[in-house]
Amino acid sequence: MGDPREGGCQCGAVRYRLEGEPVALVACHCSECQRQSGSAFGMSLIVSKDAFQLLSGEPKQFDRTADSGRSVECAFCPACGTRIYHEPTYRKDTLNIKPGTLDDTSWLSPALHVWTKSKQPWVLIPEGVRCFEGQP
Repeated sequence: MGDPREGGCQCGAVRYRLEGEPVALVACHCSECQRQSGSAFGMSLIVSKDAFQLLSGEPKQFDRTADSGRSVECAFCPACGTRIYHEPTYRKDTLNIKPGTLDDTSWLSPALHVWTKSKQPWVLIPEGVRCFEGQP
């Protein structure tokens, strides 16, 4: 991932910078990610919390219960509603950035697919990519 990367919401009110390499890029097929993304799956770029720097704006937060039963804090732009990141309450040292909010998404390629038991039947996962029926 070139260093640093920047991103933000649709209206530009919330902007952020990422430094360093991400931990992983995950495609999640759970029902909540499908609902949140309005698509067949959601994606999470897992980064160290120390790698994230808020440049402008102040995201609003709400808590939700994931399909795993765990609590997740969700951060979004208060002006346009774009989801910026999730903060798993069970893993406080990382953030799950919504990678579609990055200014450059050309380098994204998920190395892992989770909750594939909820996957839409028409979604094809490339051969050799690690998959889990639920939360690993």
